[in-house]
Amino acid sequence: MPKDFRATSLERAIGRSLANWRDERGLTLTEAGMRVGFSSAKLSTMENAVQPSAALDIMALGYVYGVPALEWQEVVLQAQHAERQRAEQRRAELFDPAADFGHLVFEATSLRVFTTDLVPTVFQLADYTAAVTRVDDPRRGAGLARVGESWFARKRDKDPLTVQAVFPEAVLRQVVGGPRVMKAQLLHLMEVSEHPTVSLQVVPRGAGAYPAMGSPFTLLGFPHRQHDDVVYLETFLRGEYVEEAGLVEQCAQRFAGLQQVALGTGESLELIAEAAAEL
Repeated sequence: MPKDFRATSLERAIGRSLANWRDERGLTLTEAGMRVGFSSAKLSTMENAVQPSAALDIMALGYVYGVPALEWQEVVLQAQHAERQRAEQRRAELFDPAADFGHLVFEATSLRVFTTDLVPTVFQLADYTAAVTRVDDPRRGAGLARVGESWFARKRDKDPLTVQAVFPEAVLRQVVGGPRVMKAQLLHLMEVSEHPTVSLQVVPRGAGAYPAMGSPFTLLGFPHRQHDDVVYLETFLRGEYVEEAGLVEQCAQRFAGLQQVALGTGESLELIAEAAAEL
């Protein structure tokens, strides 16, 4: 057991299940340990989630306690999942999607972006990005700037980056960085919207509820057949890639639904211009 072990909520739930099995049979730790061949100390650490519970140990307890097979099998699956979570956490320490995202955008040929609070990163001006990171996390500035450079650097390439972006009207009204910075940002959106590889759509305030509400995401597509679409999610805590085909498809469906709810590109441009004129 690692010295820095900290039980997850799932591991604590597993421990409670083991303790409940023993309590339901009226056994003390010593009595239960003798039946299964464990020391009472080991059984206590399992029940209190002081160490991870191995699948084989759970199976042994389930058999000795006479727990119905489906019940102990479910807890075994939970333990196996907890073990995978720990392995994923170790991998996460070696690879940070938030730091990698800018590089992946450079490799992509298409972006479908849904934001909820901010102008899409790929179209942010430097002053706008600086205003965001200054009050949140200045260390993110370089990574966000890399993303912002990706479309501009490739807009005249033979293989340019195509961007479809949807965001709520509130993004236009949130004066990030002050009126001067925000107006410049909105004018920049109007400029990039004229490019043939860009589609900007605004969800108006009166639209009511809409798909993926409150859950921003970026869906990246790539030119090579061997490279599947990837979804990027980010909070202020961390970034995450989603690559499971079924989940990626769910995001694609949500984005298609957002495009149906949002204003068309022409009406969206008018709304952006209106917001800029008010600053």
